[in-house]
Formats: sequence, C-alpha cells, structure tokens
Amino acid sequence: MKRLPDLLARDHDPSDPSPWLALYLDQSTPLPDHVKQAWLEDSSSASRQFLLPFVRPLARTCIVLIQVVKAFMPRGWAASKLLHQLLAEGLKRLVSPEANWLVMRHFHMGGQILEFIAKNAPTPVATHPLQPLTLDDLKDETFLKHDLNLFNFVIRLNQTLRDAGQRLQFVEKPDFSMVVEPPLTVEQFPHGRWNKVDLQTAIECFTPIYQLFLTDNDFWRAANSLQLDETIGIYTATILNAPQHLILLNNKHPLVPLSTLRAGHRLVVHGLSTEMLHALLMELKAAQARGN
Repeated sequence: MKRLPDLLARDHDPSDPSPWLALYLDQSTPLPDHVKQAWLEDSSSASRQFLLPFVRPLARTCIVLIQVVKAFMPRGWAASKLLHQLLAEGLKRLVSPEANWLVMRHFHMGGQILEFIAKNAPTPVATHPLQPLTLDDLKDETFLKHDLNLFNFVIRLNQTLRDAGQRLQFVEKPDFSMVVEPPLTVEQFPHGRWNKVDLQTAIECFTPIYQLFLTDNDFWRAANSLQLDETIGIYTATILNAPQHLILLNNKHPLVPLSTLRAGHRLVVHGLSTEMLHALLMELKAAQARGN
C-alpha cells in the first residue's frame, strides 16, 4: 500500500498549519486530487527546498555563457538525438517518480487539448498527438516534436479558418471524446535511491542542456512556445464560452517574446496550466455524460 505523503499524514496543527495541506484542500483551481497530491509532494521535497535555490542561478548563468559560446559555433549545429538520450537517461536515473509521471502526462494531455480544439473547430485540421508510455520513448526526439506540434497546429488551424472565412466559435455540445486520463501511473517510474530530484530543479538543470544541443532557432522556438498558453486557452474558452477559465494563465502575451533566462520557471507554469485545462475538460466531459 502506498504511503501517505507528509502533507496528508500530519495532523493539522492550528498553531503551525501546513501550507501544503492548505493548497491540497483548496478547490479554487480545477486539479484532481491524485495530480495535486503528486504535484505538492514533489514541490515540498527536500530537493525543491534546498537544491533548487542553488541550481536556478547556476542554470541561468549557463544559459548566458552557452549563448556566448554558440555565437562562435556553426549556426546550424545541433545534436537532437544525443540531447534526447541524455534527457531520458537523466529522468530515469535522477528524477523523482512523481516528477517523471507529471512530465509524461504532459505529452498526452497536450495532444488531447489540441485534438479537442481541432474536433470542435468549424474547419478540419490535422493533429499529430504524442503518446509516450515509457521514458525511453522520449528518445524519439519527443520534446522537440512537442514544440513543433504546437506551432504547426496553430498555423494549420488558422490557415484553414482564414481560407474558409471562419472563426472559432461557441459549440453548444462539444466533442470531448478524445479527453481521457493518460494511461500512466506514478508506480511505473523508477524509484531508485537517486531518484530524488524534483520537477522544478530537473527542468532548471535540463534547460541549458536543451539550449546547448539545439540550434538557437530551435531553443528560441521552444522557449516561446510557452507563451502560447494564452492562445490555446483562448481557443478553448471560445469553444466553451468560458472566459473565466483564463484567469490563471500567466505566461504573458505571445506577441511579446520574453528572455530565455526564465524558461525553466515558465515551463513549470506551462505544465501546471496544461494539467488544469485538461482537468477542466474532464469535468465538463463528465457533466455532459450526466446530462448536465
């Protein structure tokens, strides 16, 4: 039987209330309990508390130094295959099972959200969902393909809408058939003695590595794909006629590119926004099935 995390195992002490318990019990945001538990267990870890404050400034310094180094390298140099092998092995050997689960869920949910928009658009648009089931599946350049899928989807969707003289609009009975719980569990990911690094620390570490092994164009596109959270949120809110659900999006305006220095933090926000949007669609799907 899986042990309860500390945030749930401790009794509530009114003189010393747990901030993690407060966040877990709070229902102001659409996030299912099992996801919230994994997210907060990872966020409250010793790695997040003691390692991240040292890793973050070092990682951001590396981003600046790598940018200088790459100014003297061939412009088109990249090693995407090697990058993805390093990322997959790093996740397997060092990163916590909760963090790995959240990373892998993200690819499934991102594809489902794009397919939801496509299915409920007034014009047909192709999608190419990614559904990795193991960490080794990430070696097939999954991170890079995830970024390409997002930009290609926005381009294809809006090209077809413009060509047909159409716009996204409210759909009275949306098609939620593609929105499902990803077929992944925390237990299936490595629980070794070194699998302790939390999600935010891992992302900060991997960001300069991502920059080093990709072209400047690929890295810039990956960093700025995070600003499409608002774009995808607006598309979904238009279909659902629910603009209130945009309130927690804060990766800022997509027409104003941000520095790549904060890409790690913005990626964490992007992941949480995706989890919440997927949870919202799951709730609406269940309500539709009940006839509400």
